[in-house]
Amino acid sequence: MTWRLSSPLARVWVNLDEASLDSRIEAHVTLKWKLSLVFALTLAAGAALAQAPSAQPAAIDAAVQAKANAGDAAAEIQVAEAYAAGQGGSREPRQIQADYKAAADWYRKAADQGNITAEIRLGDLYRDGRGVARDMAQAVAWYRKAADQGDAGAQGTLGLLYSVGMGVQQDYIEAYYWLSLAAAIPGPNQQRYVTNRQSVGEHITTDQQQAVEDRVAAWKAAHPRAGGTQ
Repeated sequence: MTWRLSSPLARVWVNLDEASLDSRIEAHVTLKWKLSLVFALTLAAGAALAQAPSAQPAAIDAAVQAKANAGDAAAEIQVAEAYAAGQGGSREPRQIQADYKAAADWYRKAADQGNITAEIRLGDLYRDGRGVARDMAQAVAWYRKAADQGDAGAQGTLGLLYSVGMGVQQDYIEAYYWLSLAAAIPGPNQQRYVTNRQSVGEHITTDQQQAVEDRVAAWKAAHPRAGGTQ
């Protein structure tokens, strides 16, 4: 199945496995929830896919490259994004995958330092199979690292993936947990997370919901300064 993103940030094709996705959704969730899922996954794809290789590349700034070589995480992300945008090396079409591989390598350097942006970007590359072999389990692992640091977008993404069993075993309790954390953070996507949590909550018991609320309260107490962007 293909969807076209109309966002000003990204006009690219997103390919998802229609049969596996729809079969899971159709069997367990309402049409309203399905449409919300499509919208959410489309938004989640925007950040990395917006960086499709450009036709007019520019060289990476030497000062930025030097900082990246020295291990500066912010500079490593800049270099990674330059490669992902087609600005880091050869311009031939056959080099596009090599550029994405270089992007993945630089994102990994920053992600290994616990940088949330890099963790999410690397997760996106694993999700889409750009520069690395497509591996939803690896994507989930990197999203989880960002989610554990309080990033609402990563938390919401994990909730959606748990709800349909992509990269993880389908688990409505875990889906409700991560969506609850995401829904607690003010931002432009907060209401969407609230709506998705309510939809998932229809598939678990009241006792299970209460147990999740207790987990959420414990997480917040352990992470008083957490509260990432959406």
